[in-house]
Amino acid sequence: MARSAEIVRKTREVDIKARVELDGKGEFAGSCGSAFMDHMIRTLSKHSRIDIAIDAKGDLRHHIIEDAGIAIGKAIDKALGERDGIQRFGYAYVPMDDSLARAALDLGGRAYSKVELKLSGASVEDTKAEDILHFLETFAQSLRCNLHIRVLYGTNDHHKIEAAMKAAALSLRMAVSITGTGVPSAKGEI
Repeated sequence: MARSAEIVRKTREVDIKARVELDGKGEFAGSCGSAFMDHMIRTLSKHSRIDIAIDAKGDLRHHIIEDAGIAIGKAIDKALGERDGIQRFGYAYVPMDDSLARAALDLGGRAYSKVELKLSGASVEDTKAEDILHFLETFAQSLRCNLHIRVLYGTNDHHKIEAAMKAAALSLRMAVSITGTGVPSAKGEI
């Protein structure tokens, strides 16, 4: 059974197509129009080993980044189907030079995010810090997961976000992995 999905999101503001393959090689293709966010989505793909392809166009960078998070989250959610046999939970600590980040994730079907990046600047490379935060929040909401990310320390904003994204990716990789059969819930359903 292929665990893949495609989402097309067309609004008055954006035109986005996202495709994921959960059992991929961690390959990224496409762009969301922001070099730094492309770097972060490529990082998410590489370390989660989920192939992600995205083609995103729109009126404003904020809208494109926000809706890219929505489209990727919905595509992974759709690819998970009933979430039968998945690990469900994932967690990781990742160092990136001066920075250390922690992430924990639950694919239990309820959306919640708590993201503390401890950024000192208003932007990182070509992307506003608030747009990066919003990408992670909308990604978690659309994936219907609990996502907790915290940068424990660091001095370089680029390194803080990259450590956080790698930790989220490793958590996701663990959570989507197949461990057996049955829905991973005492309730019998997610």
